[in-house]
Amino acid sequence: SFIIGEKFIGKEGVTLILGDNIFYGKLDFFLKAIGRKSGATVFGYRVTDPQRYGIVEFDSAGKAISIEEKPSNPKSDYAVPGLYVYDNKVVEVSKNLKPSPRGELEITDANMEYLKKGELNVEIISRGVAWLDTGTPESLLQASNFFGAIEDRQGLKVACIEEIALHKKFIDINQFEAVIKNMPKCAYRDYLQKIHDDKLR
Repeated sequence: SFIIGEKFIGKEGVTLILGDNIFYGKLDFFLKAIGRKSGATVFGYRVTDPQRYGIVEFDSAGKAISIEEKPSNPKSDYAVPGLYVYDNKVVEVSKNLKPSPRGELEITDANMEYLKKGELNVEIISRGVAWLDTGTPESLLQASNFFGAIEDRQGLKVACIEEIALHKKFIDINQFEAVIKNMPKCAYRDYLQKIHDDKLR
């Protein structure tokens, strides 16, 4: 992705999030990471079954000292979720990677390059943030149940793009109305209409 996106990245730093990862809660840990001007940052999320994940070991200063994929004897309980923040050097790092036995350039290998140079930081994701990896049918069902329970209880949608755009003033109420009008009748449209009506009260 960094090689394909080289022109888009330009001279900036870059963030990669794997498409099957969902984070729910305050994203302060991420904002701290994107404030760094150099190096790479991975995140540590405490899990009860570290043998199933890539595990990071780090020192008291938050520097990673080892990363292991699905270790039989984990050196920590902190899994590395599919969210990574890099400085611009990641483009060249990626170009110099060798394909793994499965024929792919691996993100873990890019992280290992930063680790070897002492430039890999770890931000701990604190309690109150849910990380959901939806890469299997079972975990996708768990995520669906998780968000279904939240939405049913609060009567609010999680990550409703149109609602977020309206609240952040990326679109105005007239543009919001146009979105609703162009949408077929469904429960999602009814939700947007409710948001619209609440906004005008």
